[in-house]
Amino acid sequence: MSFEPILRGRTALASVAVGAMLFAVLSCAPVFAAEDDPRPAKALQDNSFLIEEAYNQDPGMVQHILTLRRQGRDWFLNFTQEWPLASQTHQFSYSIPYAWLRTEGGRVSGIGDMMFNYRLQLMTENAWRPAFSPRVSLIVPSGDASRDLGVGSAGYQVALPFSKIVTDRMTLHANFGVTSYWDVFGLNPTSWYAGGSVVYAVTREFNLMLETLHEWNESADAAGFIEREKVFTLSPGFRYAFNLPEGQLVAGIGAPIRFTEGAKPDYGVFLYLSFEHSFLGKK
Repeated sequence: MSFEPILRGRTALASVAVGAMLFAVLSCAPVFAAEDDPRPAKALQDNSFLIEEAYNQDPGMVQHILTLRRQGRDWFLNFTQEWPLASQTHQFSYSIPYAWLRTEGGRVSGIGDMMFNYRLQLMTENAWRPAFSPRVSLIVPSGDASRDLGVGSAGYQVALPFSKIVTDRMTLHANFGVTSYWDVFGLNPTSWYAGGSVVYAVTREFNLMLETLHEWNESADAAGFIEREKVFTLSPGFRYAFNLPEGQLVAGIGAPIRFTEGAKPDYGVFLYLSFEHSFLGKK
Protein backbone atom coordinates (compact mmCIF):
# COMPACT_ATOMS: atom_id res chain seq x y z
CA MET A 1 0.00 0.00 0.00
CA SER A 2 1.34 3.42 -0.93
CA PHE A 3 2.24 5.72 1.92
CA GLU A 4 1.49 8.89 -0.07
CA PRO A 5 -2.22 9.21 0.91
CA ILE A 6 -1.24 8.99 4.59
CA LEU A 7 1.48 11.60 4.12
CA ARG A 8 -0.90 13.92 2.28
CA GLY A 9 -3.33 13.58 5.17
CA ARG A 10 -0.59 14.40 7.68
CA THR A 11 0.49 17.34 5.49
CA ALA A 12 -3.02 18.76 5.40
CA LEU A 13 -3.34 18.26 9.15
CA ALA A 14 -0.01 20.03 9.71
CA SER A 15 -1.05 22.99 7.57
CA VAL A 16 -4.36 23.34 9.40
CA ALA A 17 -2.67 22.97 12.80
CA VAL A 18 0.01 25.57 12.04
CA GLY A 19 -2.58 28.00 10.69
CA ALA A 20 -4.83 27.51 13.70
CA MET A 21 -1.92 27.99 16.10
CA LEU A 22 -0.77 31.18 14.38
CA PHE A 23 -4.32 32.55 14.41
CA ALA A 24 -4.62 31.76 18.10
CA VAL A 25 -1.21 33.27 18.80
CA LEU A 26 -2.13 36.53 17.09
CA SER A 27 -5.66 36.83 18.53
CA CYS A 28 -5.53 35.72 22.12
CA ALA A 29 -6.96 36.77 25.46
CA PRO A 30 -5.35 39.32 27.82
CA VAL A 31 -2.53 38.19 30.09
CA PHE A 32 -0.97 39.29 33.36
CA ALA A 33 1.73 41.94 33.16
CA ALA A 34 3.13 41.47 36.66
CA GLU A 35 6.75 40.36 36.96
CA ASP A 36 5.83 37.68 39.51
CA ASP A 37 3.25 36.07 37.26
CA PRO A 38 1.22 33.45 39.19
CA ARG A 39 0.17 31.43 36.14
CA PRO A 40 1.71 27.93 35.78
CA ALA A 41 2.36 28.58 32.07
CA LYS A 42 4.76 31.42 32.94
CA ALA A 43 7.11 29.36 35.12
CA LEU A 44 8.74 27.25 32.38
CA GLN A 45 8.99 28.94 28.99
CA ASP A 46 12.18 28.41 26.96
CA ASN A 47 12.71 24.66 26.93
CA SER A 48 11.04 23.25 23.82
CA PHE A 49 12.53 20.40 21.80
CA LEU A 50 11.81 20.70 18.05
CA ILE A 51 9.93 24.02 18.06
CA GLU A 52 11.71 27.27 18.88
CA GLU A 53 10.19 29.55 21.51
CA ALA A 54 10.28 33.33 21.07
CA TYR A 55 11.74 34.28 24.47
CA ASN A 56 15.31 35.58 24.63
CA GLN A 57 17.50 35.08 27.67
CA ASP A 58 17.00 37.49 30.58
CA PRO A 59 19.90 39.88 31.27
CA GLY A 60 22.68 38.17 33.18
CA MET A 61 21.33 34.66 32.50
CA VAL A 62 23.01 31.98 30.37
CA GLN A 63 21.48 28.70 29.26
CA HIS A 64 23.32 25.47 28.39
CA ILE A 65 21.27 22.97 26.36
CA LEU A 66 22.18 19.37 25.58
CA THR A 67 19.95 17.19 23.40
CA LEU A 68 20.26 13.60 22.20
CA ARG A 69 17.98 12.25 19.47
CA ARG A 70 17.69 8.81 17.97
CA GLN A 71 15.92 8.54 14.61
CA GLY A 72 16.05 5.18 12.86
CA ARG A 73 19.47 3.77 13.70
CA ASP A 74 21.18 7.18 13.83
CA TRP A 75 22.00 9.21 16.95
CA PHE A 76 22.36 13.01 17.00
CA LEU A 77 23.90 14.95 19.90
CA ASN A 78 23.70 18.75 20.03
CA PHE A 79 25.12 21.29 22.48
CA THR A 80 23.86 24.90 22.49
CA GLN A 81 24.72 27.92 24.63
CA GLU A 82 22.53 31.05 24.70
CA TRP A 83 23.90 34.40 25.94
CA PRO A 84 22.14 37.76 26.27
CA LEU A 85 24.03 40.71 24.80
CA ALA A 86 23.69 43.37 27.52
CA SER A 87 19.89 43.07 27.53
CA GLN A 88 17.06 40.71 26.58
CA THR A 89 16.71 42.52 23.25
CA HIS A 90 19.79 40.89 21.72
CA GLN A 91 20.94 37.28 22.08
CA PHE A 92 23.89 35.30 20.75
CA SER A 93 24.06 31.52 20.68
CA TYR A 94 25.98 28.73 19.01
CA SER A 95 25.28 25.05 18.37
CA ILE A 96 27.75 22.17 17.99
CA PRO A 97 26.28 18.93 16.58
CA TYR A 98 27.76 15.44 16.77
CA ALA A 99 26.35 12.39 14.97
CA TRP A 100 26.65 8.61 14.99
CA LEU A 101 25.31 7.41 11.62
CA ARG A 102 24.28 3.79 11.05
CA THR A 103 21.24 3.96 8.72
CA GLU A 104 23.14 3.63 5.42
CA GLY A 105 24.89 0.46 6.53
CA GLY A 106 28.22 2.01 7.49
CA ARG A 107 29.42 3.29 10.85
CA VAL A 108 30.35 6.98 10.77
CA SER A 109 30.67 9.48 13.62
CA GLY A 110 31.92 13.02 14.02
CA ILE A 111 31.14 16.72 14.36
CA GLY A 112 28.55 18.19 12.01
CA ASP A 113 28.02 21.70 10.66
CA MET A 114 28.10 24.31 13.44
CA MET A 115 25.69 27.24 13.67
CA PHE A 116 26.23 30.75 15.08
CA ASN A 117 23.00 32.59 15.83
CA TYR A 118 21.80 36.13 16.50
CA ARG A 119 18.25 36.65 17.72
CA LEU A 120 16.37 39.93 18.20
CA GLN A 121 13.51 40.23 20.70
CA LEU A 122 11.48 42.30 18.27
CA MET A 123 8.24 41.99 20.26
CA THR A 124 7.69 41.07 23.88
CA GLU A 125 4.46 39.43 24.93
CA ASN A 126 1.72 41.65 26.32
CA ALA A 127 -2.07 41.56 26.69
CA TRP A 128 -2.80 41.27 22.97
CA ARG A 129 0.37 40.46 21.05
CA PRO A 130 2.70 37.45 20.97
CA ALA A 131 6.41 37.37 21.64
CA PHE A 132 8.37 37.49 18.38
CA SER A 133 12.14 36.88 18.10
CA PRO A 134 13.44 36.59 14.53
CA ARG A 135 16.74 34.76 14.25
CA VAL A 136 19.56 34.82 11.65
CA SER A 137 22.12 32.00 11.70
CA LEU A 138 25.42 31.40 9.94
CA ILE A 139 26.05 27.74 9.08
CA VAL A 140 29.74 26.80 9.09
CA PRO A 141 30.81 23.71 7.06
CA SER A 142 32.65 22.05 9.96
CA GLY A 143 31.30 18.57 9.22
CA ASP A 144 32.94 16.13 6.79
CA ALA A 145 30.59 16.09 3.78
CA SER A 146 32.35 13.06 2.27
CA ARG A 147 31.13 11.02 5.29
CA ASP A 148 27.63 12.58 5.34
CA LEU A 149 28.44 14.54 8.50
CA GLY A 150 27.93 17.90 6.80
CA VAL A 151 26.57 19.51 3.66
CA GLY A 152 29.91 20.76 2.34
CA SER A 153 29.03 24.44 2.08
CA ALA A 154 28.49 27.47 4.25
CA GLY A 155 24.93 28.71 4.45
CA TYR A 156 22.36 30.59 6.46
CA GLN A 157 19.07 30.07 8.23
CA VAL A 158 16.34 32.62 8.95
CA ALA A 159 13.74 31.69 11.57
CA LEU A 160 10.51 33.41 12.65
CA PRO A 161 9.32 32.09 16.03
CA PHE A 162 6.12 33.33 17.72
CA SER A 163 4.98 32.47 21.25
CA LYS A 164 1.87 33.33 23.28
CA ILE A 165 0.33 32.28 26.58
CA VAL A 166 -3.37 31.85 25.80
CA THR A 167 -4.68 30.54 29.15
CA ASP A 168 -3.24 30.23 32.65
CA ARG A 169 -1.86 26.81 31.73
CA MET A 170 -1.50 26.76 27.93
CA THR A 171 1.09 28.27 25.60
CA LEU A 172 1.13 28.14 21.79
CA HIS A 173 4.19 28.45 19.55
CA ALA A 174 4.48 28.87 15.78
CA ASN A 175 7.68 28.60 13.69
CA PHE A 176 8.49 29.47 10.08
CA GLY A 177 11.93 29.36 8.50
CA VAL A 178 14.25 28.87 5.55
CA THR A 179 17.69 27.26 5.27
CA SER A 180 19.94 27.81 2.26
CA TYR A 181 23.47 26.72 1.28
CA TRP A 182 25.63 28.79 -1.04
CA ASP A 183 27.58 26.19 -3.02
CA VAL A 184 26.81 22.48 -2.94
CA PHE A 185 28.17 20.97 -6.18
CA GLY A 186 27.60 24.37 -7.77
CA LEU A 187 23.98 24.59 -6.56
CA ASN A 188 22.32 26.36 -3.65
CA PRO A 189 19.70 23.97 -2.18
CA THR A 190 17.08 25.80 -0.13
CA SER A 191 14.74 24.19 2.40
CA TRP A 192 11.66 25.51 4.19
CA TYR A 193 9.87 24.56 7.37
CA ALA A 194 6.76 25.42 9.36
CA GLY A 195 5.72 24.06 12.72
CA GLY A 196 3.82 24.62 15.89
CA SER A 197 3.41 23.31 19.40
CA VAL A 198 1.02 23.28 22.33
CA VAL A 199 2.47 23.28 25.86
CA TYR A 200 0.20 22.53 28.83
CA ALA A 201 1.45 23.31 32.34
CA VAL A 202 0.11 20.58 34.62
CA THR A 203 2.04 22.32 37.41
CA ARG A 204 4.62 25.10 37.41
CA GLU A 205 7.35 22.44 37.14
CA PHE A 206 5.72 19.80 34.89
CA ASN A 207 4.62 20.45 31.29
CA LEU A 208 3.02 18.26 28.64
CA MET A 209 3.98 19.06 25.04
CA LEU A 210 2.79 18.27 21.52
CA GLU A 211 5.02 19.50 18.68
CA THR A 212 4.51 19.32 14.92
CA LEU A 213 7.04 20.16 12.21
CA HIS A 214 6.57 20.13 8.43
CA GLU A 215 9.74 20.32 6.30
CA TRP A 216 10.25 20.82 2.56
CA ASN A 217 13.90 19.77 2.16
CA GLU A 218 16.25 20.20 -0.78
CA SER A 219 19.67 18.59 -1.27
CA ALA A 220 22.16 18.56 -4.14
CA ASP A 221 24.02 15.55 -5.50
CA ALA A 222 27.35 15.24 -7.33
CA ALA A 223 25.58 14.93 -10.67
CA GLY A 224 24.23 18.46 -10.29
CA PHE A 225 20.62 17.57 -9.51
CA ILE A 226 18.38 18.91 -6.74
CA GLU A 227 16.51 16.28 -4.74
CA ARG A 228 13.37 17.21 -2.81
CA GLU A 229 11.79 15.55 0.20
CA LYS A 230 8.73 16.27 2.32
CA VAL A 231 8.83 15.28 5.98
CA PHE A 232 6.19 15.68 8.67
CA THR A 233 7.13 15.09 12.34
CA LEU A 234 4.72 14.63 15.22
CA SER A 235 6.29 14.57 18.67
CA PRO A 236 4.49 14.23 22.02
CA GLY A 237 6.60 14.76 25.11
CA PHE A 238 7.00 16.28 28.55
CA ARG A 239 9.49 18.32 30.56
CA TYR A 240 10.15 18.86 34.26
CA ALA A 241 11.99 21.71 36.00
CA PHE A 242 14.16 21.43 39.11
CA ASN A 243 14.52 24.88 40.68
CA LEU A 244 17.89 24.70 42.42
CA PRO A 245 19.71 27.41 44.39
CA GLU A 246 22.27 27.59 41.56
CA GLY A 247 19.70 27.87 38.75
CA GLN A 248 16.99 25.99 36.87
CA LEU A 249 17.63 22.45 35.61
CA VAL A 250 15.12 21.14 33.05
CA ALA A 251 14.91 17.54 31.82
CA GLY A 252 12.52 16.22 29.22
CA ILE A 253 11.76 13.48 26.74
CA GLY A 254 9.93 13.40 23.41
CA ALA A 255 8.87 10.68 20.98
CA PRO A 256 9.27 12.10 17.44
CA ILE A 257 7.46 10.17 14.69
CA ARG A 258 8.62 11.06 11.16
CA PHE A 259 6.40 10.61 8.12
CA THR A 260 8.45 10.78 4.92
CA GLU A 261 6.99 10.56 1.45
CA GLY A 262 7.46 7.05 0.03
CA ALA A 263 8.66 5.50 3.31
CA LYS A 264 7.28 3.87 6.44
CA PRO A 265 6.84 5.95 9.62
CA ASP A 266 10.08 6.36 11.53
CA TYR A 267 9.88 6.27 15.33
CA GLY A 268 12.47 8.02 17.45
CA VAL A 269 13.30 9.33 20.91
CA PHE A 270 14.42 12.81 21.97
CA LEU A 271 16.21 13.48 25.29
CA TYR A 272 16.58 17.04 26.59
CA LEU A 273 18.65 18.57 29.39
CA SER A 274 19.30 22.25 30.09
CA PHE A 275 20.70 24.36 32.88
CA GLU A 276 20.01 28.09 33.17
CA HIS A 277 21.84 30.24 35.69
CA SER A 278 23.16 33.72 36.34
CA PHE A 279 26.70 34.58 35.25
CA LEU A 280 26.61 37.84 37.23
CA GLY A 281 26.05 36.34 40.65
CA LYS A 282 22.52 35.80 41.94
CA LYS A 283 19.70 36.91 39.64
